[in-house]
Amino acid sequence: MPVVLLTVFLDMVGFSILFPIFPAMLDHYFELEGPGSAIGSLRASLGEFAGHDANAVQTLFGGLLGSVYSLLQFLFAPVWGGLSDRIGRRPTLLLTLSGTCLGYVLWIVSGSFWLLVLSRLFCGLCSGNISTASAVIADVTEGKDRARGMGLVGMSIGLGFILGPVLCQLAIAAVPLHTQGWSTGLALNPFSGPAVASTLLALANLLWIAARFRETLPPERRGTSHHARVLNPFAQLKRLQLPGLARTNYVTFLFLAAFSGMEFTLTFLAAERLGYAPRDNVWMFVFSGLLIAIVQGGFVRRLAPRLGEKKVALQGLIVLVPGFAVVGFAHSGVMLYCGLALMAVGSALAMPCLSSLVSRYAPGDRQGLALGTNRSMMALARALGPIAASLTYWRWGSTAAYLAAAAVAVLPVLLALGLPPVPTTEAAS
Repeated sequence: MPVVLLTVFLDMVGFSILFPIFPAMLDHYFELEGPGSAIGSLRASLGEFAGHDANAVQTLFGGLLGSVYSLLQFLFAPVWGGLSDRIGRRPTLLLTLSGTCLGYVLWIVSGSFWLLVLSRLFCGLCSGNISTASAVIADVTEGKDRARGMGLVGMSIGLGFILGPVLCQLAIAAVPLHTQGWSTGLALNPFSGPAVASTLLALANLLWIAARFRETLPPERRGTSHHARVLNPFAQLKRLQLPGLARTNYVTFLFLAAFSGMEFTLTFLAAERLGYAPRDNVWMFVFSGLLIAIVQGGFVRRLAPRLGEKKVALQGLIVLVPGFAVVGFAHSGVMLYCGLALMAVGSALAMPCLSSLVSRYAPGDRQGLALGTNRSMMALARALGPIAASLTYWRWGSTAAYLAAAAVAVLPVLLALGLPPVPTTEAAS
């Protein structure tokens, strides 16, 4: 378990390391390639959509790059999860981590915008680590301890999410590059420092798995079902129509769509109402990330075995509703942080317990496929949620956006009330 938790942590650091430099990326490639290029056309389109608000254009640009990654994760998480059910967890992790390394190497030499997009496409395609890691946790934990393991995965994700932006700043300071004479094509760029850091992390992750990770899925438990060979995530949902499994996926999608949309628009609200600068925004995310890590690494591990995953997940989903509303009405730093605390605690309680429920409802020979499909729904939510939230924010205002999210968050609560009892033994194959 420590090996795979480190894998999740390092993978999330490499993913989140881009967050602070999205605005600078847009400016760099636009200045380098000009208004008649692909990046120029994209910037013009985003400007028309956002009313030529420079901050909105930069944030939308980051959201688009993130959506590309999430959409590919949506398509390929079930593929990698199903593959891990057939050939084992270790070779699947080695394959996806090798692809991630290559994607980051391409980022180092992304002198042109299209190479940057290609790098993100490649990394998104290979982003099967978390779903496969979740399957590893399912392999090595008993059903009653499953939520405890998923909580540790969530804690690793939260800590990696916090450290990534910090490492980005350190990498830029440690690897200063010249500021003139940039060229297009295969060439260094101002962001090659963070790209090198991401590559080294991914390589260390790959070598660590190759040297220390022992296979957790024995040959006799590897599935031969044709379900694992289907590429369509929606088709996988239909083929995983086991009691509680599909409903848990729908709960996960609705909850995360609302949460990711509010997470995406949070910096807009903070700047609009409280005049927060980028440094203030970093502290908001550090506060939320630390709280999520503490709850998932500490409280979920103790509450879930005693109360059950369904009850803890339901409590988390309920807490999210007032959390969105409080942030929507916040006009002071204290009230904003109170809302953030509710959002962080609610998501931290819900996420690992929903993953645990997916695992416990699924047959033993389809753990990777079931968890991969669940991660696919999460990725789709993270792709669509920010778009819907941004449209609501700019059309009807910040308060309307957060109240709409609170209303949407009621739906997964109602769906979760109808979840069947958790099997006392592992689901039959």
